[in-house]
Amino acid sequence: MKEKQLTLQQASRFFRDGMTIMVGGFMGVGTPPRLVDALLASGVRDLTIIANDTAFVDVGIGPLIVNGRVKKVIASHIGTNPETGRRMIAGEMDVQLVPQGTLIEQIRCGGAGLGGVLTPTGVGTVVEEGKQTLTLDGKKYLVERPLRADLALIRAHRADPLGNLTYQLSARNFNPLIALAADITLAEADEVVPLGAITPDQVMTPGAVIDHIISQEG
Repeated sequence: MKEKQLTLQQASRFFRDGMTIMVGGFMGVGTPPRLVDALLASGVRDLTIIANDTAFVDVGIGPLIVNGRVKKVIASHIGTNPETGRRMIAGEMDVQLVPQGTLIEQIRCGGAGLGGVLTPTGVGTVVEEGKQTLTLDGKKYLVERPLRADLALIRAHRADPLGNLTYQLSARNFNPLIALAADITLAEADEVVPLGAITPDQVMTPGAVIDHIISQEG
């Protein structure tokens, strides 16, 4: 059985300048705080972050924004973090805003190996600028391409030694699909339980797609 548990120090070897990282969470709920702290402490910069939002200045991925580690953000919402807006307006950081449903569909396509998704959302608006369109049965759609990342940082409620995961409440919104759409996926769990403690019908993300679990001793 592959040993998947790593300490935070060991996990830091996956961090490097200029990489694209997907981070789970919804306004910080479901974002892995210890992994984000380790990413910040590692000193890496010029990151492209793909996430639903940039949370708050001191919550979720907010500290990465505040400390100037992020070159580009792809997200559906930045309004709760004024530092994101300030850096965008000042030209210090590139922000690509994507309708929330489109964003998660792009991530799903990236994880499923699909070529993209057709959506009417954004047709006739600034969202359409520079994008391929397609008309089917008289209706116009945008062709939204898949999103993938070098690394995914996700948060689970429980994990077993094989990497099978469960989630709690809002943490289930983005984490399961983000786990599928990166070359390497690191999972931070609230609790690591013995093998068999998570029954097959409770598994929300199978261990086959999880590369490493951050140990609680970390």
